[in-house]
Amino acid sequence: MVYLPAHFEETRPEVLHQIIRNYPLGTLVTLASDGLTANHLPFEYDPQPAPFGTLRCHVARGNSVWKDFDARTPALAIFSGPQAYISPSWYEAKREHGKVVPTYNYFVVHAYGPMRVIEDPQWLHGLVSRLTERFESSRPQPWAVADAPADYIERQLGAIVGLEIPITRLIGKSKASQNRSAADQAGVVHGLREDNPHDPMAEWMERLQNEK
Repeated sequence: MVYLPAHFEETRPEVLHQIIRNYPLGTLVTLASDGLTANHLPFEYDPQPAPFGTLRCHVARGNSVWKDFDARTPALAIFSGPQAYISPSWYEAKREHGKVVPTYNYFVVHAYGPMRVIEDPQWLHGLVSRLTERFESSRPQPWAVADAPADYIERQLGAIVGLEIPITRLIGKSKASQNRSAADQAGVVHGLREDNPHDPMAEWMERLQNEK
């Protein structure tokens, strides 16, 4: 369970779903016979069924995660969104009284659900095709699964196993200086943008401020 003060909690499903889409490399945590295991995998997110949706990914057949996991214990997929070190020198409070310390801002999503194993070649072909299209779509000349010889793809599909997690619980933590004054928050945004005009955490903080 994540430590989640109320002012850092993000509950809007559409916001949590967007983080998963924008930052698809998740950490899959499962309970194996010898303890917890963690695997870092790119996930496909499907918004159905509502309200939380479904996660899909694949692993190498040689990865024991698909054979050695406790089906009675929900799997946990962790997605890390915008993050940034926050210097106390950016706070207005530093100039007022100096009682400030550094911190770290971040956005994470925890998705829980039962994990099932899928070995069907057609299902796997569909998944890898969609993932490829997703990540290749912005390229001038996108590569497609069909570009490779069919017998080669067939062998590659035989070397992987699919995992599917219907999400039953979704937790979002948005630590974005909500516990600081408006002046301190503005200072943080200014400091982040000085380092990077397009800093994702600065953009997220401005979005939160505009929603107030």
